[in-house]
Amino acid sequence: MTPNAASGPSRRSFLASTAVATAAVAGGVPLLSACGGSDGGSRDGTTSGKDADKLLPAYVAAGVVTPDIPSKNGSAVGFTGKLDLADLKTSVPEKLGEGGRVTVMSPFWGSPPKGDNAYYRAMNDLIGVDVAWQNQDGNTYDQKLGAVLASSEVPDVVVVPGWNMTGKIPSAIIGKFADLGPHLSGDAVREYPNLAAIPTDAWRRSIFGDKLRGLPMPSSYVTGIVPLYRRDVFEKEGWEVPRSCDEFMALAKDATSARAKRWACLDMKWTAFNAFGVLSGNEKALGWHEIDGKLVNRVETDEYLEALEWTRKLFAAGVTHPDADLGKSNAADPGPKFAAGEFLIYNQDMSQWWSRTAEQATQNPDFEIWGMDIFGHDGGDPTLWAVNPATIFAFVNKKASESVVRDVLAMANVTAAPYGTKEYMATNYGVEGTHYTVEDGVPTKTDQGNVEVMNAYVMVASPAPTIARPDFPVVGKGQVEWQQRMGAFTKKSALYGMQVVEPARYTNLANDFEQLEDDVVRGRKKISDVQRAVSDWRSKGGDELRDWYRKLLDENGSAAS
Repeated sequence: MTPNAASGPSRRSFLASTAVATAAVAGGVPLLSACGGSDGGSRDGTTSGKDADKLLPAYVAAGVVTPDIPSKNGSAVGFTGKLDLADLKTSVPEKLGEGGRVTVMSPFWGSPPKGDNAYYRAMNDLIGVDVAWQNQDGNTYDQKLGAVLASSEVPDVVVVPGWNMTGKIPSAIIGKFADLGPHLSGDAVREYPNLAAIPTDAWRRSIFGDKLRGLPMPSSYVTGIVPLYRRDVFEKEGWEVPRSCDEFMALAKDATSARAKRWACLDMKWTAFNAFGVLSGNEKALGWHEIDGKLVNRVETDEYLEALEWTRKLFAAGVTHPDADLGKSNAADPGPKFAAGEFLIYNQDMSQWWSRTAEQATQNPDFEIWGMDIFGHDGGDPTLWAVNPATIFAFVNKKASESVVRDVLAMANVTAAPYGTKEYMATNYGVEGTHYTVEDGVPTKTDQGNVEVMNAYVMVASPAPTIARPDFPVVGKGQVEWQQRMGAFTKKSALYGMQVVEPARYTNLANDFEQLEDDVVRGRKKISDVQRAVSDWRSKGGDELRDWYRKLLDENGSAAS
């Protein structure tokens, strides 16, 4: 993960972890987990510091449903009990929509359903709004987004993922989209109780150009990259979970047998970054922090180099699977070879903890995947860095009428309903009997549900981070408790939670770092090559960028904790 390029888990696995994608397994239980603004110019910087508080909605905790496991240390809330439709609560007692028509452009992964389908009709009736979806291919969404925002034909609502906020997109957001503050700031949000229950940090991330413009999809600030391992094999072999980098190396050598076609792990670079306390590479601004009074980027730290060197030693020791040696570890689906025991540990998005369990539940009953606690490289407690608490946003056209704005907020108030409510089930599962059935307290998508109930309404706004696992409650409990334990070691860097727009001239400054990292850990390049690249980065703009961030922090204050 680089300081100026989004990296880490795949976009689809990210969506899976935030309740957008549906499972690629039988039954389909959700994973729950060139443009410019014509009327507004580019504004570099942030407004999420000292001056943001007056823009933020008042936080009013949801009292409709009580989770089985409350949030702690930044974790999601957890639901592990069986689902009883008779016990579902109502969080939106009356329709707030005024019956208008609202067009929504959003990324879509897969084949979009027909526009007039049972799911869309049911949701529109529940909300009181006629929503028309303009689904676009998520894999090429940035191209479509740029073209639409450069035109005069902007839909009423446009969903923009954080990874698409490159180039001139941020300035277009400021120029093209409405200020929602008059409807949501302070106590105004109380008209929309489910929006009022969205965590404040997620709203802070929704400030663009001095205005509250975004409707957020909240997420836990605890890292989502988990070292996943075959707990069943560990127990069979009598192996202990490692608590330091040295213990990991010793275990990896013991577990690897090329003759038996078994290797210890895939590329563990992401876990190494966490074990050595490297600043987050999740987003550009998170890679900066004040150290001994100086603003430093992650690539300038000793920890960054040490993490790469340790990962290189894993490859050099021959304990990584051949697919990882070829660079396939994070591109191909690791599931089949992991299930077959060809490797025993890999790091990926937390959503795979559940999805691998679901995949193997019937065909491989002895299979058990579990999340390994992140260890400090020397055997002590790790130092982890918070990721941003919201990464996908929905924006309302600046030219939208007052009635359209209110209809959009009515829709968001439904889609942000918490788990355990009728509105949540409608948003995430559709219509009972048509899109899903419930057996032994577990909702399961029908074939029609797998086609129609996919990344649509959930893209408008979502509730506080939630992990709901009625089918595998032990996994759900394990996931939430892992976040809670790791959250206890998680710190917030200087620019945590701020919606930062870097000057465009720095956009491509560090694009080559990720490839260089991968070359180093595989032995194709040396640590000295990284040091030279960092020196070049400084001279070609890194030091200027540091000064720019220094001024930004001086003006807005640090979020560090």
